Amino acid sequence: MTTTVHPAVERADLLIDLERCDEARELLAGRLAEDPEDVRAWVKLARSHLVGDAQDGQRALEATERALALDAEDIGALVMHAHALRAAGRFLETEDVLREVIRLAPDHWYGYALLANWVWRIKAIRSGRANGGQVRREDQDAALREAGELAQEAIRLGPEEVFAYEAAWLIADMAGNRTVADQLDEAILRLDPQHEQALARRTKQAATAPGVKAAEAATLYADALAAAPDSAPMRRGLDEASYRLLRGVRWLALLCVALAGVGIDLFPTEGEVQRELPLPLGQRLWDLVPMAVVWALGALLRYRRLRAGIRVNLRSLVRRRTWARVVLGQAAWAMLCALLVVEVPWTERTVPMVLFWAGLAPTLATMWFDRGKAG
Repeated sequence: MTTTVHPAVERADLLIDLERCDEARELLAGRLAEDPEDVRAWVKLARSHLVGDAQDGQRALEATERALALDAEDIGALVMHAHALRAAGRFLETEDVLREVIRLAPDHWYGYALLANWVWRIKAIRSGRANGGQVRREDQDAALREAGELAQEAIRLGPEEVFAYEAAWLIADMAGNRTVADQLDEAILRLDPQHEQALARRTKQAATAPGVKAAEAATLYADALAAAPDSAPMRRGLDEASYRLLRGVRWLALLCVALAGVGIDLFPTEGEVQRELPLPLGQRLWDLVPMAVVWALGALLRYRRLRAGIRVNLRSLVRRRTWARVVLGQAAWAMLCALLVVEVPWTERTVPMVLFWAGLAPTLATMWFDRGKAG
């Protein structure tokens, strides 16, 4: 029985890491033809059937069974056997296998972490089957307590191992213990500052905190994406924050509509005489000044202060998402109405009044509806 790792098995393991599983299997087949008692080769062959999208749990199971027939107490073979059982649809059987791993290797962290990660699910399935499809609360609580203890033992034995903290985080999250979950996220990010899930959770928590403005939220997501650029949740978060920025543009346009109404003195005030129409050209041009200030300070200056990545995402969002274009279209329509109200030399207020409400009402009416849209 082989006790050392053959070079062909080491090369096959590297190929599996690269998801070149067919090549790895060819190497392993050659090695097993030379030495059919190479336990490590059987274990790696099982692993090759569990990597990638085209998993084959049954073949992996056959390989681990051959390995365990050669050495029933091989820890690597037992762990891979548990994975193979799960992939083959025999998830409930993994508990006994992992408890055997812990019995044989009580000082190794991985057995505890994997059992912690799976045991609460296994017990939930058993509880559901025993109670007509309903998982009893007391069964769930007991399973999570046991899983939490196993996870803490895994952390004690492997304080630098990210997976132990990941398992503990999931258990804390399932138990609804946000304080512990947040502490575990901090621990995960200390070990792996680019950990995608933990980074996404912490960023979302900070970006969605009360009082955080859209520009701040977008900056948080942009900073996080610099560390984990392939994170889909954070890209969605950046899109949502960017959409909030775009929604703010409509308020600027509506403010300009209000300024136009004031400029042409649309609404009579008791005790005051409305301005005589048409307004002089100089007055109409002067009415453009506050609108220009609104856009310069509220949009242009803020846009220039945004990080380059956020500005790029804003442009991309307008190209990709219908609601982003709707928002900009509404802002443009409101501004057009405001300009027509204030710049055309009207002789009476009927048409300007129609334009005022045409710019104001449709935009206000849809603002509540598109609040939850992500662009």
